[in-house]
Amino acid sequence: MSAPRIISLQPAATEIVCALGLEPQLVGRSHECDYPESVKQLPVCSYDKIGAGLSSGEIDRQVKQRLADALSVFELNRELINQLQPDVVITQAQCEVCAVSLPEVEQALAEDLNKSAQIISLQPNSLDEIFANIREVATVLDALPAAETLLEDLQERVDIIRHKLKFIENKPTVACIEWLDPLMVSGNWVPELVSIAGGRAVMAEAGKHSPYIEWEDLRMQDPEVIVVMPCGFSIERTLKEIDILLQLPGFADLQAVKNKRLYIADGNHYFNRPGPRVVDSVEILAEIIYPKQFIFGYEGEGWIKFEV
Repeated sequence: MSAPRIISLQPAATEIVCALGLEPQLVGRSHECDYPESVKQLPVCSYDKIGAGLSSGEIDRQVKQRLADALSVFELNRELINQLQPDVVITQAQCEVCAVSLPEVEQALAEDLNKSAQIISLQPNSLDEIFANIREVATVLDALPAAETLLEDLQERVDIIRHKLKFIENKPTVACIEWLDPLMVSGNWVPELVSIAGGRAVMAEAGKHSPYIEWEDLRMQDPEVIVVMPCGFSIERTLKEIDILLQLPGFADLQAVKNKRLYIADGNHYFNRPGPRVVDSVEILAEIIYPKQFIFGYEGEGWIKFEV
């Protein structure tokens, strides 16, 4: 029996497949799949319907308008998918803005693919569920031994951080900003990552979707640490819009800003991707929150300190 041909329509799923040693079986990817670097040569099976080069506010407005009109944010290249003849297609049911939705994939395969293909749909809300997704993908793709080795390594890295911080009692409050205009804080797995890294996430609950917040509410919380990690944004992209925060009334008076504890992280490559590098995200937070205890080497690439 030949190895299954895989199309991944979500960056985290692509990273899972590659971490399991199955990259040679990938025959297609989404327009957002860009890690590892080698996957960029794969045929692109989806594209973004939102215009390029828009501000955070314009992106938010366009996304909300498309969803209100029952239109997708993404489009599938159905003809290409049929040409690639996948045996397995991996997508997600987490967020209509994060990747192609499950119903669209089901419809496309039912209408256009002249063979049966198995769909794996991922919808994690916690670290354990991300690890379970890795095992689920591995089970379908007959790669459980590789998954167990990978998961053992990931869990060990998490345990090292937990162990080093187990006697710390005064954990600082941490605000993780997921969107700049309008303001959102990071939910889903991020509050749990903050907790593992020795902080207390503010204004978001572990396992629940990222909420919109009012600036005055964040100002009242006055967090000790602020990490700006907009969904889908690199550090460079975030720097182009950081003025949105800096111009908020009283922003400079926040204790995080006055104490030089304002940071920008690569949301796109780390915090927004529920795959193996979610443990990199924990390590990044540990470096940020406890710089004297942890040096993993992400500074400058995964995060920077921003001084106002």
